[in-house]
Amino acid sequence: MNNTTISPSNKNLVKEILSWKKKREAVILAHVYQPGEIQDIADFTGDSLFLSQQAAKTKAKVIVFCGVQFMAETASILSPEKIVLLPEIKAGCPLADMAPVEKVKSKIKELPKAVVISYVNSSAVVKSLSDYCCTSANAVQIVQTIPAERDILFTPDKNLADFAARKAKRKIIPWPGFCSTHHLLTRDDVIKVKKLHPHALLLVHPECRPEVCNLADYIGSTRGIIEFASNNPVKEYIIGTELGIFHPLKKNNPNKQFFPASENMICQNMKLITLEKVLHSLKKLEPRVIVPEDIRKKSLKALNRMIE
Repeated sequence: MNNTTISPSNKNLVKEILSWKKKREAVILAHVYQPGEIQDIADFTGDSLFLSQQAAKTKAKVIVFCGVQFMAETASILSPEKIVLLPEIKAGCPLADMAPVEKVKSKIKELPKAVVISYVNSSAVVKSLSDYCCTSANAVQIVQTIPAERDILFTPDKNLADFAARKAKRKIIPWPGFCSTHHLLTRDDVIKVKKLHPHALLLVHPECRPEVCNLADYIGSTRGIIEFASNNPVKEYIIGTELGIFHPLKKNNPNKQFFPASENMICQNMKLITLEKVLHSLKKLEPRVIVPEDIRKKSLKALNRMIE
């Protein structure tokens, strides 16, 4: 836990959270798009799969996942013996919702010989229908492992599918979904910001539109963006992903400057969790996220094939 940004008014609240965390033998996970005060009370911060993997390695009996629904589901898939809590059960993912289960099933029937790759930003049920899962960091690598003669159906993000197809030099059948936050960023937005900061490098997430990615100096996952900025000697960066990432970027790199590619890149679902909700979750051990065992086993197979 890092309390550098905890306000005096929240200190007692944080103290109570930490007390209940100890009582519950819990671990707190926070995605880097979460508000700063949530990231600062977390045991681990990062992207969704990394967080779930870290939680699975701990001896914690309870996982408090400060993120959105599919992330808590992934934690439940990897740690079925642990209680998984999502402090705000209404924190969903519009991208995951763009791939309704019945429509995915129908598409798979249309393409019975296709290999189905699902981005981790998908529901547990969609993962269970998939041959492989992937992250934004390894999508290209996963696509490259598929035999050239096989068709690939990629769900649910068409922009990540385009990025993977171009990098892997493979034809991909994309699901027509997109992250509404990343899709907001346009080529014109980027050109305007680059004119204001001509010496800054542009770092973007591959969920951005292809025409935005074409202008980037680096395209990568949230973790990749943070590592690139931290390890590069350049002092100025334009960041094309959700604004929550500025919290770790600035904290890890106090002598560097970061500028948003767009001030509008805010995921409202990621801002629903508060310190009060984390405390309530620990006290009541709710809301719980439980993936049914049959779905869990099938989803785990797709996740494991990715990791292998």
